[in-house]
Amino acid sequence: MLKRLIYLLLLLGASGCADYLEVFPEDKITSARFPENETDIQYTLNGVYSLLKENSIYNEGLFGFGVLDGATPNAFNWGNGPIAKAGNGQLSSSDGDLVTYRWTRAYAIIFRANYLLKILDEVDLPADRKKMYAGEAHFLRGLAYSLLADTYGGVPIITSAISADEAKNLVRASLEETWAQVIADYDVAISNLELKAPQTGRATKGAAMAMKMRAWLYQNKYDKVLETANQVEALNQYALFPSYEGLFKKENENNEEVIFDIQYIRGENNQGSFHDQYCGTGTGSFTRGSRYVPTDDLVDAYETIDGSPVDPNDKFRNRDPRLEFTIVIPGSYILGFRFPNYIYSGGAFNHPGNRLKHLSCRKYRENNMAELPVSGQSEINNIVMRYADVLLSKAEAMIELNQDIPGAIALINRVRTGRADVKISTLPAGLSQAEARQKLRHERRIEFALEGLYWSDIRRWKIGKDIYPLTIKDHLGGIIETRFPAGYLEYYNLLPIPVSEISLNPGLNQNPNW
Repeated sequence: MLKRLIYLLLLLGASGCADYLEVFPEDKITSARFPENETDIQYTLNGVYSLLKENSIYNEGLFGFGVLDGATPNAFNWGNGPIAKAGNGQLSSSDGDLVTYRWTRAYAIIFRANYLLKILDEVDLPADRKKMYAGEAHFLRGLAYSLLADTYGGVPIITSAISADEAKNLVRASLEETWAQVIADYDVAISNLELKAPQTGRATKGAAMAMKMRAWLYQNKYDKVLETANQVEALNQYALFPSYEGLFKKENENNEEVIFDIQYIRGENNQGSFHDQYCGTGTGSFTRGSRYVPTDDLVDAYETIDGSPVDPNDKFRNRDPRLEFTIVIPGSYILGFRFPNYIYSGGAFNHPGNRLKHLSCRKYRENNMAELPVSGQSEINNIVMRYADVLLSKAEAMIELNQDIPGAIALINRVRTGRADVKISTLPAGLSQAEARQKLRHERRIEFALEGLYWSDIRRWKIGKDIYPLTIKDHLGGIIETRFPAGYLEYYNLLPIPVSEISLNPGLNQNPNW
């Protein structure tokens, strides 16, 4: 079975214009013998889902856990990679990783999804099964196009198999056309999929609805956000998980708050992620990679539990519990690894090369240091969409439409008080639209800190000019860097089309100022 899947993935990666001999070997899969049955369709579908996973955090991945927060005031990227450059104004169109990786991986998903849709008619399947597979293909293709639209703007739209020569002559669709393709794909998925998936981790009707809601949100089409959020809630499938801390733990995966996530397991075949290795912390002389670490700017954004001023003599006391559930701070308690138990009296123990040493990521990490995975085998799932996002997206839509501001505040307060381990002061109902907008944006930053959403929020809200320049300091108060020292560059709201792609197809016009 594994050998057949490997052959399939090789086939999926082959050029669409390859010529095949008339005599086909019997010991491997070829396009003439594939697909033969529903099992082959399932292999093909697995090949599309597999591209959502990221087993090398150097490539940043499509969703990147909280890595993309390194391009925001939330986190610091030590080193000079594309994420760091995207956060400080030094990025160029020739950079790799974030610039090229999201483009190539998203189009790989699109290619495989199109291939799956093509071969569905070549296998005798019950109508309901064929409908399900088609729905998942459209869901995954919509997911890929949404990432492309959010990152690059309008991109070439491909909805069928094409040759290599055809690929070299593609032109960019408009941003509106690209988002329209996203919505169209999600609509097919919503129509085709059921409330429950046949297998954990696969797309559902609710996942397609919620991702469609995010697509409307990223276009600032708030009437559609409100409509779709209401549809998700009407499914009665989701709720806030009782523990914010527990939401990101292995033992609570696929709980009632998770609408769609990316599945990881420990194993020797790159089935896990490097997240813990490069975003973790150590004890004493034992360090993790700590490549991406939270900043004091993020710490300072957390409110106190009762709304009182922060104690200048103990700034970590009486703070929103989400602070310590998200960040290793001085005083954090971790179950033992090389010690029976460990209290971080002086803060995290980050990699010696990282000048920011007193803070580290806690979200998406094993709490018991005795159970740390080996490098590349972190098995905690990456949550792409959860119910709290539906609540806050709905609240944002109500605020921006200036409809029922008290109702929007009530939704925000559900997030602030609706869990057993997070109870902080409620916001007053009588806020103005401008005040409510400020509170909503703050709440999204805190609730989704180190989950990779703030980068998109900053760009769609166009608030870069308001938060930069920004100084990042080390644990001793020394300046590490000043981000966008001359002010935020507005053209960073879209990243450049990779120059490697433009070299293959000169018809791909570059984004302005890149």
